[in-house]
Amino acid sequence: MTDTTTPEGQPYRAGFVSFVGRPNVGKSALTNALVGEKVAITSSKPQTTRRAIRGVVHRPNGQVIIVDTPGVHRPRTLLGERLNDLVQSTLGDVDVIGFCVPANEPIGPGDRFINDSLDQYPRAKKIAIVTKIDRVSKDKVGEQLLAVSKLREWDVIIPTSGTRGLQLEPLLDEITALLPESPQLYDDATVTEETDEDRIAELIREAALEGVRDELPHSLAVVVEDVVEPDEDDDPDGPLRIFANLFVERDSQKAIVIGRGGERLKDVGSRARTEIESLLGGRHVYLNLRVKVAKEWQRDPKQLGRLGF
Repeated sequence: MTDTTTPEGQPYRAGFVSFVGRPNVGKSALTNALVGEKVAITSSKPQTTRRAIRGVVHRPNGQVIIVDTPGVHRPRTLLGERLNDLVQSTLGDVDVIGFCVPANEPIGPGDRFINDSLDQYPRAKKIAIVTKIDRVSKDKVGEQLLAVSKLREWDVIIPTSGTRGLQLEPLLDEITALLPESPQLYDDATVTEETDEDRIAELIREAALEGVRDELPHSLAVVVEDVVEPDEDDDPDGPLRIFANLFVERDSQKAIVIGRGGERLKDVGSRARTEIESLLGGRHVYLNLRVKVAKEWQRDPKQLGRLGF
């Protein structure tokens, strides 16, 4: 679509919305639910999201581009500082900011800090989204909505659940109405700007995050080193071969990821391969994972650059 009206003569709107909030408040789950496809990995571990990941929602009257960002936190490393900088630069460019607060946790100092920081972005419309409403009673949801309403004057306040798909269409209706009139920004086939290699690396990291100790998630990074198509002459029906390195910061962490007799790494590979094959439309995949130590990479500018930060 190149003009700014729908076939019915209504304004066509397109623009960018970013969800912000403390780590693990349901931003990535909400992004995936709205897009209708897994474009951002999810985990109970904090700091799961490390990039600004764009997901595109196509609607008859508009196009909503969701920019999923890392959770805002107090940085303890150079990586943490760069993630916070990424959030700030993203918020300066979006049309709508959705402040996410979970229904099952009281509003705390971290929420208030993020709410206060929204004043730095006067051009963006501000909406409040109470997430995870499936985890509490209706009375609790009502109490949280009231508490959120006292933080500031919001353009919209709406309760949702990304994992259960509750209130998603009303949320999209409200966001679309706040976007500027605009031609379509992405073609109809686009759901994300992430490359397949980016998404594969993230799916491996998601699998590796499951069941590890609390201090380890921050130290995990994944780089896809090579993707090899099967030889058309020798093995035309062979698997797509993917070689990836999983980086940690210390030898002790390497031992944790590999596990006794390599069992844990095998489990990571099995989980990741299932997700990757689904991403690639059912293609058979051979996944080769190696664990390497990059000492204190979160604090080293050169290593951060090599790892894509």
